[in-house]
Amino acid sequence: MTIGHRSEKRAQAYPGTRSLYRDPLAQACTQSYPGQLYVDRIRYAEEVSAIAEPELPATFTFAEAGDHGLSRRRLQRLQATGAVERIGRGLYRRTGEELVDHDLMEVAAKAHQPTLCLVSALARHELTDVIPPVHDIAIPRGAWQPVVSAPVQWHKFALATFEVGRTTIRLDDVYAIGLYDAPRTIIDAFRLRHVVGPDIANEALRRWLRYGGKPADLMRLAKIFPAAKPALLHALQVLL
Repeated sequence: MTIGHRSEKRAQAYPGTRSLYRDPLAQACTQSYPGQLYVDRIRYAEEVSAIAEPELPATFTFAEAGDHGLSRRRLQRLQATGAVERIGRGLYRRTGEELVDHDLMEVAAKAHQPTLCLVSALARHELTDVIPPVHDIAIPRGAWQPVVSAPVQWHKFALATFEVGRTTIRLDDVYAIGLYDAPRTIIDAFRLRHVVGPDIANEALRRWLRYGGKPADLMRLAKIFPAAKPALLHALQVLL
């Protein structure tokens, strides 16, 4: 069977490539890249084009890929060619997009109102030198806890006070993750000092005061979180 006959049979098997096979330039390329190699190039170009559709976000789930016509096999081929990378369980991202923290992206995509808290939040606010081995993530008590590949320590915070001091960090055009501000994080460190350790809580308070933090702000929050008040008062008396 000649190359031309093989090309025509492949065009019949893959109707979307028929016009390419009939194009003179494509036929010339067939001579340069005979057989399967050229077909693979055509199919790869089509798949990259499909994944680049504007309605498919830069970060997407396996289900979203299927909704846009990407089969499991095609998605695996895109991973093999480097056009897409797997950044979490069932979560993918185009490699040509802006660099992001894959761990936080996975958490943001799968959890309800995930929020950086405790040591992770203290590190973000430069209130500790500790480099946390896992991400401390708070979710509302009663919310579903997803299974993720990222190293995460989940914390269930009361729904009634979950939004107190909560801000957000934009990860990309679609996803964002929460971050507790410095005063709320210090309060949490003192009320949960059995989790983070009293030394970390005291050092965070010391740095926050050095940066210009006002004790009155913490005392107002302590009325909302009374479990933090005794240890916080004692630390303030020592430091001030």
